[in-house]
Amino acid sequence: MPVTVERLPPTGVAQLGNMRERRVRRGTIRDRGKTIEIGLVNNMPDAALLATERQFFSLLDAACGSTDVRLHLFALRDVPRSDEARGALARTHQDAGQLRSKRLDALIVTGAEPVAPTLAKEPYWRALTALIDWADSNTVSTILSCLAAHVGVQHFDGIERQPLPAKCSGLFAFETVARDKLVSDLSSGVLTPHSRRNGLSQQDLVDRGYQALTYDSEIGVDIFIKQKQSLFVFLQGHPEYEDDSLAREYRRDMNRFLRGEQDALPAIPHAYFPVQVERALAAFAERAWLERRPELMAAFPDAGGFGPGHAPWRKSAIQLYRNWLDIIAERKAALLEDAPIAVARWGG
Repeated sequence: MPVTVERLPPTGVAQLGNMRERRVRRGTIRDRGKTIEIGLVNNMPDAALLATERQFFSLLDAACGSTDVRLHLFALRDVPRSDEARGALARTHQDAGQLRSKRLDALIVTGAEPVAPTLAKEPYWRALTALIDWADSNTVSTILSCLAAHVGVQHFDGIERQPLPAKCSGLFAFETVARDKLVSDLSSGVLTPHSRRNGLSQQDLVDRGYQALTYDSEIGVDIFIKQKQSLFVFLQGHPEYEDDSLAREYRRDMNRFLRGEQDALPAIPHAYFPVQVERALAAFAERAWLERRPELMAAFPDAGGFGPGHAPWRKSAIQLYRNWLDIIAERKAALLEDAPIAVARWGG
């Protein structure tokens, strides 16, 4: 069953006003038990907004099977944006501040572009931590992705992320290190794209009650969880990425380097490009280091604008999200068996 995206209605469309009409539209508790309501809080920078929405929709759509999934779009007003992007979001996304009046089963919170030296100084820190607290009390499970995962562990347990010597970018194989339904049926050597400049200590996580599910001796923890009131799933990687996502990020970083907006020459994503493309990009990178000027981007290898031509991590990404949806469905069904709790949470 395909995923349904719930967008804001066009301005001027009449809204259902009274409670009875809203309840009829939502259906009975039994009907609602067959549907999983998921909120996507998209905090990615302006240029990646639409791609991120498309990536998560596509992944959920491939993973849902016969499950009815409704995806609700939200945005944090505290994330710095252009006036154009802010206007576009206002027409299609709900303000995440309105979540207190919503009923969702699950939440996906994306990363964001860091603009401050520490997470606690980010302009969206307070709003994002309040959102995480709301999710703990009001969802069955919540996924915190990339920077949102780092915010979550710092907010919950004071675990601060550590800068990496160089940006971690590429395709990496992780081993499952724990038995858990979330990673069941994942083959050995789970491929996952990563793109981050910071990491977390596995020992710090374990000491504070987190469970690592996938791990690599060089890259560290990939997927980890913590059961609070809600089941929190933390992803340092990006299983939702499309085949060309890392390629586009590399091109962006190279452009920033040539314009003098970042000091370090970006590393070519690990184990990602075909050999012949990687050679062409390495030759361009050497020239970029010697001639550093914005005009040089005109000579960027055309083949470098594409990824491996397919997404070899796609199968495991779909399985991960299928497992997550199954967990949500099972836990929601268990809650609905207790009518008083269900009525209190979802309405009569």
